[in-house]
Amino acid sequence: MNMRKSSPRQLAIIIALITSVITVGGGIIIIIIKESNIFVSILFIALLVFFSVFIIVFYSLNNFIFEKIKPIYKTIQQINYEEDKLRSNLEEDDIIQDVQNDVMVWAKKKTREITQLRQLEKYRREFLGNVSHELKTPIFNIQGYILTLLDGGLEDKKINRKYLERTEKSVNRLISIVNDLESISRMESGELKLEYINFNIVKLVEEIIDEQEQFAKDRNIKVKLERNFDKSVMVHADRKRIYEVIKNLIVNSIIYGKEGGHSLISFMDMEEYIMVEISDNGVGMSEKDLPRIFERFFRTDKSRSREMGGTGLGLSIVKHILEAHNQTINVQSKIDQGSTFAFTLEKGSK
Repeated sequence: MNMRKSSPRQLAIIIALITSVITVGGGIIIIIIKESNIFVSILFIALLVFFSVFIIVFYSLNNFIFEKIKPIYKTIQQINYEEDKLRSNLEEDDIIQDVQNDVMVWAKKKTREITQLRQLEKYRREFLGNVSHELKTPIFNIQGYILTLLDGGLEDKKINRKYLERTEKSVNRLISIVNDLESISRMESGELKLEYINFNIVKLVEEIIDEQEQFAKDRNIKVKLERNFDKSVMVHADRKRIYEVIKNLIVNSIIYGKEGGHSLISFMDMEEYIMVEISDNGVGMSEKDLPRIFERFFRTDKSRSREMGGTGLGLSIVKHILEAHNQTINVQSKIDQGSTFAFTLEKGSK
């Protein structure tokens, strides 16, 4: 009899037949010994039937359940489940309940994975669409300028230089997008190597403010440092990368600021860390946009940010750089009230 290939119906028939044989055998024994010691004979037969049926049922069900459950564990664990361990569970635990619990855990895990894959697929489609759109605009501009020059504009001194300058501007935009995409790719793949040093972040911010002074004047926005701290605030980080972070945030505060408004940079001592805040009283952002502002190419005001030459990758780069420093960035914003970006950096020694 091959128990491993038996069905519940076959097992039931086999057990019934064996039980019948044992019972008939017991009856024959009683007849043989007649009525002498009949109580002892009945007790003997009862024990014989009990132990025989117990062994047969236990062995049959044990093998039957084991052979049916083993493929389930192979599927949900993606490995060959240890047979000795499974047999031990059959003897000691409620294996059906264990299997049900394990399958539920596996199903929930797979559901999460499918949801994540669908979300990633959605992001991938959006990303490809955004990349295509961002690259298409400067490429079409370049094509239009060149066709104009080839159609006779090249000989016109009033047109050729202007169109060549516009072409250069579009080429520079393409270069910026490609460079930013390359930077993000390196960060996501773990190729970004940080060079930690101790430096004065106040001095770094002052350098950036000086660089953006003309841009801020053109927008009629005042960029200033809040002077409620020592002239020197030392942090331990990659100076070049933190420069990118703060520059991106300050430039954004100018782009999205209101005329006559301000951008304020402040620092806060938080024991082992320094918190850096860049706030403005500009146009702000809606609550529904806040969870997505660090996505690649996401813009709250597409026309305005493109007009200013942004690639739509600045905040994504900021997020990746800070994550590489094992830090996070938070934002608070309200429409027409402005935005505040805050992040921490490890304190440095002087």
